[in-house]
Amino acid sequence: WVILFPWVCFLSIKPTADEVQGWAQSFDKLMKNPAGRNVFREFLRTEYSEENMLFWLACEELKNECKKHSIEEKARVIYEDYISILSPKEVSLDSRVREVINRKMQEPSPHTFDDAQLQIYTLMHRDSYPRFLNSAIYKALQQSVSRSSSES
Repeated sequence: WVILFPWVCFLSIKPTADEVQGWAQSFDKLMKNPAGRNVFREFLRTEYSEENMLFWLACEELKNECKKHSIEEKARVIYEDYISILSPKEVSLDSRVREVINRKMQEPSPHTFDDAQLQIYTLMHRDSYPRFLNSAIYKALQQSVSRSSSES
């Protein structure tokens, strides 16, 4: 399923009208739904804040890792890509959370970035999510799914 907008084109599993409506009721519903995350990520890209979603997804992936070597490698990549002040994709974190991460990086675990992940989740929820619900991307998707559900 491809949605075409003048500024964005992405492939996704077509969400149902109920799912799309649910995203407006709850940020958690949006973030738990793969199609919802894809649409929200496209919106974040238009706001130049896609790194927030990429960081959140990387943290989710790290939590599912069991092998010590893989945990250390993934944690290092996440740190370099999203935490390091030298990274072009650096996420916005307060100094307390940065200190916690720097300590935890001595011996990374699947939960090294939990505080930072929560801070970014909260930022997306409070800051980007309300704008997403009013965005052309979300409104066009609502129209698209309501048309297709009324046709069936």
